[in-house]
Amino acid sequence: MTKIISLLVLQALFCFTLFPLSYSANSLIETTCKQTPYLDLCISTLESDPRSSSADVPVLGCIVADTANAKASATLNQISTLLKSATDPKLKKALNGCVELYNMIIKHDIPVAIDALEKGDPKFAVEYATDAGNNAQDCEDRFGKSSTNSPISGGNKAVHDLSVIVESIASLLL
Repeated sequence: MTKIISLLVLQALFCFTLFPLSYSANSLIETTCKQTPYLDLCISTLESDPRSSSADVPVLGCIVADTANAKASATLNQISTLLKSATDPKLKKALNGCVELYNMIIKHDIPVAIDALEKGDPKFAVEYATDAGNNAQDCEDRFGKSSTNSPISGGNKAVHDLSVIVESIASLLL
């Protein structure tokens, strides 16, 4: 009987010890994401990454930036696939322009934003996250005003929106 009581006490202590950490992480995610223009995307992105449970605000920004970079890589792969079968010269031109823009996002903009967040320089994180979002939007604009012209509008929107979230989170640190 003593063992059972001891076990129950240990279990209760364990639960009460973990609950504040979990609540605190969810609270920080929600508080942070409420200050971004894409609340639902921000929350779903952060809650899907286990690093968020112990993250501070700069790390939350890095997590979203990592997600933006992964989405940018997937979009670049999609662009490369489309280029292989494209016959329309206008489409080829737009896609080739997007290759340059996405290479800039993946190799420069997002890595610099992450580095700036890690080093405590939110001004540069804001600047380069903004550049990444603008580059994704510039890619979309190459296909004309109608999003039905763009075969990669979903990827462009995701990279843009995630970059804006990174920019917003970095702005909180200024």
